[in-house]
Amino acid sequence: ADSEEDAFEQIKQFISYLPNTTNDVASRIETGDPPDRRPEELLNIIPPNRKRSYDPRKLIKLVVDNGVFFEMRRHWAGALITGFARLDGYSVGVIGSDPMFMAGAMDGWAAEKYAHFVDLCDAFNLPVVIFLDMPGFMLGSHAEKKATMRRGVRALIASAEAEVPKIEFNVRKAYGVAADAAHSLGHPNGLNLRFGWPAGEWGGIPIEGGVAAAYRREIENAPDPEAHRLMIEERLLKLRSPFRAAHKGDVVDLIDPRETRRLACRFVKLAQPMLEKLAQKPKRAVRP
Repeated sequence: ADSEEDAFEQIKQFISYLPNTTNDVASRIETGDPPDRRPEELLNIIPPNRKRSYDPRKLIKLVVDNGVFFEMRRHWAGALITGFARLDGYSVGVIGSDPMFMAGAMDGWAAEKYAHFVDLCDAFNLPVVIFLDMPGFMLGSHAEKKATMRRGVRALIASAEAEVPKIEFNVRKAYGVAADAAHSLGHPNGLNLRFGWPAGEWGGIPIEGGVAAAYRREIENAPDPEAHRLMIEERLLKLRSPFRAAHKGDVVDLIDPRETRRLACRFVKLAQPMLEKLAQKPKRAVRP
């Protein structure tokens, strides 16, 4: 906050997204933003070059009501974006990946940020909207020293224990156990939807890096190991297609990015009866 007045204003804004108690559901506020609005900019927000980044906050603001997004903990654990917004006037928790910070890979701090925010949404009966572009957990000796995997398990546990409805949009990458935290969020018998964008790619491990492990012996025995590795990667990249993954049932459907807001608004409206029931159940403590 820039001043004491600004701090109080932010507190008021934060509280406005929450219900009065954990046994209530947040009130709907008329925002005047049509739920069927189709943001044209979403068509080109993901660069054709999959190694280039984009502004994830701009993406989120294009979808939510009137472009208003109240971000939480922006200057901590930058690979993950968390905050509150409204869709068709209903309060929602928003989780996003930031490809401009460590390519969006989840480290230990991001895992703890994720777990805390999921707990917060679950405690206050807020449906969760996820915009996922996550290549997996951060790797290397530095990540190991920071106990990334152990802390990452907290994110998985938080997802497994949460019961609030969730809608997930795989806007680009969704790989490994880190992405599974988002996939598994919400009660298995509840309202949990997952849609893919045309730029989406997902699986157990990215092709880059995965090839070196899966084809290690073949690469080592090749006359030119590096050229052989690149050849295999190029061949597999040509085979990669979100349509294949959608056909196998990994997502509900592949969608036109401009349909994201309409689907998210419809989801939040459908979630309200379920939230009313969840509000009557005992709550767990929010992980710090």
